[in-house]
Amino acid sequence: MRKLSQLRRSRIASPLLLVIALFTIGTTFSVASASNKSELTVDQRSAQISEGKQLFLKGCSSCHGLNLEGTSIAPSLIGVGAASVDFQVGTGRMPMADMSTQAVRKKPIYNAEQTAALAAYVASTAPGPAIPNDSALNYERDGNTADGGTLFRTNCAMCHNFAAQGGALTQGKYAPTLMGVEPKYIYEAMITGPQAMPVFSDKTITPAEKLSIIKWIKGAEKEPQLGGAALGRVGPVTEGLLVWTLGLGLLIGVAVWLATKAR
Repeated sequence: MRKLSQLRRSRIASPLLLVIALFTIGTTFSVASASNKSELTVDQRSAQISEGKQLFLKGCSSCHGLNLEGTSIAPSLIGVGAASVDFQVGTGRMPMADMSTQAVRKKPIYNAEQTAALAAYVASTAPGPAIPNDSALNYERDGNTADGGTLFRTNCAMCHNFAAQGGALTQGKYAPTLMGVEPKYIYEAMITGPQAMPVFSDKTITPAEKLSIIKWIKGAEKEPQLGGAALGRVGPVTEGLLVWTLGLGLLIGVAVWLATKAR
């Protein structure tokens, strides 16, 4: 106690305590600022929504209506949420020239900032599914490959093929391949149900189960082809067709060669 009392009476005690206090406050402020860096302020959010509205009026309102109410050629966007806009615009499916056909993935017209602005504007009009953040997409940590495979075969394989290669549907539509698709877009597709795909709510497939499905898909992408050529991994029909085509072709070739030699 005597040593402590002597230290408090020292000339350097007060400056030292002041430096320590300032350092502590500065460190705390830096950590707090870093954690909130990704969050927009009210003014930034308002500016983003305004930008999104202008983009919508220029590029989307002719089909979806001036107030997102929809028209005879395009559905209403009220209540679809930011996730739906991020999926459709981020994958280049929207905007599209012919609304009577199935939207296909192509190079996006809008960049990431413009897509975020459009999503923010649509989300500001009515509540809907939000864009999942990075922490919600950590499938490596929170997913289970075995469970994901079971869930995929139960809920997805009938359209997307048992190996997630995609497949044909009725009325000229198709389920696209899931190979090479970003995890965010797979997750958004499950919660928004684009095109002919059903919506898988959190009650139907929980967020953890969605991550398990994504983990299985990403594992399937990296799976080596130990049997040789994959042939699209679309099943025995393609493999059988190849065998019959090559086999019959070889037999016909041999028959023609023998007939020629016999002359």
